[in-house]
Amino acid sequence: MSRRWDAIVVGSGPNGLAAAIELARHQRSVLVLEAAAEPGGGMRTAELTLPGFKHDVCASIHPTGLASPFFKRLPLDVEWVHPDVPLAHPLDGGRAVIMERSVSRTAERLGRDGRAYQSLMAPFVAGWDRIDNEALGPIKIFPRAPFLMLRLAFFGLRSARSLVGRFRGQEAPALLAGLAGHSVLPMEWAPGSAAALALGTLAHRVGWPMLRGGTGVLARALAGVLHQLGGELRCNHPVRSLGELPEARIKLLDVTPRQFVAMAGNDLPSSWKDRLLSFRYGPGVVKVDYALSAPVPWTNAEVARAATVHLGGTFEEIARSERACWEGRHAERPYVLCVQNSLFDPTRAPAGKHTLWAYCHVPQASPLDVSASIDDQIERFAPGFRELVLARSVLTPDRLQSYNANYVGGDITGGALTLGQLFTRPVVQLDPYRTPLPGVFLCSSSTPPGGGVHGMCGYHAARSALAGW
Repeated sequence: MSRRWDAIVVGSGPNGLAAAIELARHQRSVLVLEAAAEPGGGMRTAELTLPGFKHDVCASIHPTGLASPFFKRLPLDVEWVHPDVPLAHPLDGGRAVIMERSVSRTAERLGRDGRAYQSLMAPFVAGWDRIDNEALGPIKIFPRAPFLMLRLAFFGLRSARSLVGRFRGQEAPALLAGLAGHSVLPMEWAPGSAAALALGTLAHRVGWPMLRGGTGVLARALAGVLHQLGGELRCNHPVRSLGELPEARIKLLDVTPRQFVAMAGNDLPSSWKDRLLSFRYGPGVVKVDYALSAPVPWTNAEVARAATVHLGGTFEEIARSERACWEGRHAERPYVLCVQNSLFDPTRAPAGKHTLWAYCHVPQASPLDVSASIDDQIERFAPGFRELVLARSVLTPDRLQSYNANYVGGDITGGALTLGQLFTRPVVQLDPYRTPLPGVFLCSSSTPPGGGVHGMCGYHAARSALAGW
């Protein structure tokens, strides 16, 4: 690689590709280096169980992808598939909370809590297009919609338990607990409510869609855009140190702090090294993919209207589950996130067969296979489920980290989304993407706005690099 490039990007996850595309859009020559045999990072689809069954290896439902201000600008040749409703949350006794696209229709299902739910969510849904850049990026001193951002901060920078204090029934707190569970924080910790508000808002505003053919389609589409802009992508090219990289004016790294410290070696000032090594990673996940002979037999048939299903029961049950993994324990009844892709995208399984995608949170770097507990939670709300399983694939935290080095200890969010690491990740500074090494920037989910297939970490990192060009 004797050619001199304007920019080198290490890693081809959604953020690495977004950074490369933004630089290429500004006529910079860009080379992306990817360790794996194909691009995508968490955007890959594979036959993990049986031939003909396509499973998303990591992310599967993409509200932030469809809502991403950056992805909207790109000519992406993909098809978004929308389930009938964004989300279902079964409860015992055959009950279920159904989140409709409409805020008012969802509120109607919440009985006496309907008015409080509509009062909470409607302003964010109506004003999302005025705050999307701020909500999916670093802190701005002068946001476009300051009063709406203040409202988001007021409700979002608190714990999920605090947020649900306004409700009196069981359904609304359970629904919000399931949404807040995506933050991988205990229900008693701030800012867990931020995930509930953001993901709930997107459910009503844009839906919770999947990609026809699997998430890998998006990786190929982004790589295609990069190629059209003159960028180059090379797979099977791991990078262990910055010294291995070709000469370039800037280098953007789609890696977490731990990998950056290893890659920088002695070039990194000790003060910065200490700050990066103190970066806190969150709990891991155990993920199970199922090949099924028939759809999941939910007790409440309406659950089949949603691709995404939150299994955990009441708010208090989910709170116990999410607290356990931070205390080094494995919940007996874990909060489980499920996706039934094949109900809405028939390309995912052979005719008459189905797939199911599921995971739960476990302690950081847990060595245990808790897939039996995941089976139990599904069976709890869908008796007879086990009899439908043709094959399964289990990814424990160590296997996830082997698959993608950014999933440290099985943490799929790029670091804990605690209050101290929400906007100031990976360290506290005005520009969260810049490092002390000249021309070196971080562009992974360890920078704002964090995890999700939206590319906004890479976009903002690229903008930071271009600002100093």
